[in-house]
Amino acid sequence: MNVIFKLLPEAVWIAEAADKPSILDALATRFSQVYGLNREMVLEGLQEREALGSTGFGRGVALPHARIEGLSRPVAALLKLAAPVDYAAADRMPIDLVIGLLSPVNAGATHLHALAALSRMVRDEDMHRALTDAPDTETLYAILTNAVDRDAA
Repeated sequence: MNVIFKLLPEAVWIAEAADKPSILDALATRFSQVYGLNREMVLEGLQEREALGSTGFGRGVALPHARIEGLSRPVAALLKLAAPVDYAAADRMPIDLVIGLLSPVNAGATHLHALAALSRMVRDEDMHRALTDAPDTETLYAILTNAVDRDAA
């Protein structure tokens, strides 16, 4: 399967967050700054999806996602939290890795394939450990982009 989404180095960062709303706010701000998207539209899309059910799927990982106007292809962002945060995840454990995904409104299966690929990556024990143990943003970016390249091959 060829999963294509854009991940720029500037969309990977380590930060403090107090709760789920501050995480979604930080993601919206970063998507806006890095990919030139409307911050309020991104935040609204992420909040609407989250209202349907938590995107915290367990093992310390959340995959907030939305389909929004103004994109020609899916884009991603990775936030590693300095300390775990309660995110109402499926396993009730706090999260410390957040991978945001935004896709065009009409992305259809492309959005689902990208989500599935990201989910598979972070469910892999070695990948999960590598991301959790990564000391800086450069390492996080390299780990994630190498995994995406392998999955797309």
